[in-house]
Amino acid sequence: MTTVAPAELRSTGIFRKVLREHKTAVAGLVILGLFVVLAVVSPYLAPYSITERSCAVFEPPSAQHWLGCDDGGVDMLSLLMRGGQTSLVVGFAATLVAMLLGGTVGILSGYFGGWVDAVLMRITDVLLVLPDLVLAMVIAAVWGPSLFHVILVIGLLEWTTTARIVRAEVMSLRERAYVKRARGLGASNTRVIVRHILPQAGPLLIANTVLTVSVAIYLETALAFLGLEDPSVTTWGTILEHAFARTAISSGAWWAIVPDGFVIAAVSIGCFLLGRAIEDALNPRLKVSHLSGRRWRVRVLAGRGADAR
Repeated sequence: MTTVAPAELRSTGIFRKVLREHKTAVAGLVILGLFVVLAVVSPYLAPYSITERSCAVFEPPSAQHWLGCDDGGVDMLSLLMRGGQTSLVVGFAATLVAMLLGGTVGILSGYFGGWVDAVLMRITDVLLVLPDLVLAMVIAAVWGPSLFHVILVIGLLEWTTTARIVRAEVMSLRERAYVKRARGLGASNTRVIVRHILPQAGPLLIANTVLTVSVAIYLETALAFLGLEDPSVTTWGTILEHAFARTAISSGAWWAIVPDGFVIAAVSIGCFLLGRAIEDALNPRLKVSHLSGRRWRVRVLAGRGADAR
């Protein structure tokens, strides 16, 4: 199998090539796209209101209510559709904050090096060793339960990994001949970064963005489950929090918990499949190395073939 270099992938359209050669990328995109579409059309397709009672308390699934009802007699399918809208908005918004901050830190650190790299990476290292969920709980508790605060907390905690990855890529790119030639011709640092560094590091940043969406949704769910999110807003996390707080388990109402956990897991899997496929395409060495869970091979050492015969 012929290995395609990252530069060639970018020149021929990396994302079309990823979707064409990686079936997992197609599956991930379909899963993620399905939930995004449902979130967008949920105000029009939700069968019942999420603010008015439409059935009995913890009514089991039926032909009228496919996923049953919660402790307040609200249709679970409608809750999941409307909650998914808020959860995805929080996930994407927090990821955008993380990518902007992490990408900026990574580019500045990798391109300039020296004391800039030392200062930025020491800050990054400090935040990397701190447990995300515990720190998010502390910050969210101090700032107060608010959807905007949750977005900021997640975004400010999830940029460190992106900064490290982008920094490594930029450190490699700044040594390329065309970058040195541009700088030798008098191009400013801003022009070199915008015209030469950013387009090359962009696909890697996008791959990491997709992977970070699932982490952001997980943290939003965890914070909401712990009661650190605005209780008046319906998200996948608040649905779980209400189900546990209102004895859904002891009542045997599995439908108030399992479908919500399933959609959170499905979105995370979709992000993982799509992000990993893009990452594999950008690093072809993963296809033949021990780091790949799908494709690897043991190469016979020179001279061993004759001994084996």
